[in-house]
Amino acid sequence: MLNTKDIRKELQGASVISDEVIQHIHEEGLLKIWVPKKYGGLGYRFEEGLKALFSWAETDGSFGWMLTLCAGANYFSRNIKPEVAQLLFTSSNTCFGGSGMVGGTAEKQNDNTYIINGLWNFATGAPHLTHFTLNASITENGKPLLDHEGSEMIRSFIVPREQAEIIPNWKSMGMKASGTYSFTIENIMVSEDYSFVYDHFFTDDILDSVPFRVFADLTLLVNYLGMASHFIEEARFIRPESNFKSFAKSVEKHLRKVLSIARDIENILSDHKEISDDQQNEIHTYGTELTRQLSHQILTVYTQLGIRATATDSAIYQVFCDYFTAAMHSNFRPSADDLDFSF
Repeated sequence: MLNTKDIRKELQGASVISDEVIQHIHEEGLLKIWVPKKYGGLGYRFEEGLKALFSWAETDGSFGWMLTLCAGANYFSRNIKPEVAQLLFTSSNTCFGGSGMVGGTAEKQNDNTYIINGLWNFATGAPHLTHFTLNASITENGKPLLDHEGSEMIRSFIVPREQAEIIPNWKSMGMKASGTYSFTIENIMVSEDYSFVYDHFFTDDILDSVPFRVFADLTLLVNYLGMASHFIEEARFIRPESNFKSFAKSVEKHLRKVLSIARDIENILSDHKEISDDQQNEIHTYGTELTRQLSHQILTVYTQLGIRATATDSAIYQVFCDYFTAAMHSNFRPSADDLDFSF
């Protein structure tokens, strides 16, 4: 079993997560924290899973990001028919991953199958996936099918790795080992049994009732906090005489708050109540403001570290680039219309 030091050593300067780390991931079942126990998963509670995501992001940005996104995709085991989920997750190496974008079409056939075509971007963990998940517009005779509200019908599909072509086009400054590549699919037939709808569940757990917006907000926040914790750890090595205690304490404070929010959500849902829109908005507003403050403070600390922190082969530089690559995620990025760029 690898420890934090081992994983950091393996991934320092790496452009891909090594086979040794991937083996460790599968042996420990890290991709199955959200998979129900009846399918061979770990069946973590919400708070328990968030603690794990924080720890992984604190270990290494690419490591934490890949695990968060792929474990998050394995969550869809709850959305697919039980017999299919049981079949797919009998293997300890099953790893879903894909894109949340609608990047292609699914042409409906007369035999409960679909013909998939398209291009999808930003599929984290692509080199290690056993199955790609994707969203596609449903068409029939080449024309989009509309729902009762007049919107295009969208459905999610699961496609085996060997039926997709990976495009290794990740050029970002950070998350270099996360394998966040594009992929294409051309004229692949998929049974309706290997499709799903986000808000339709075949399981009956508290986790199923957590609003997707809240799930996304909190899983991203613990990643940012984990990388921030690693960042300040590396900063102390460079400037041991500087007092970064308040930064570290703030990370701990906000991690406790995020975990407290998760506990509250679980308690509300266990009482068969819903998470109101106001509560969801409050959580999102908190996450947006926390991400803004975190980014500002990381920049402030970075400017105090001197030229050593700019070495492209240094740990601090890698964490810095990982954090600001992850922080570019649209989830918490405010509208430019709300910002003042004057100085």
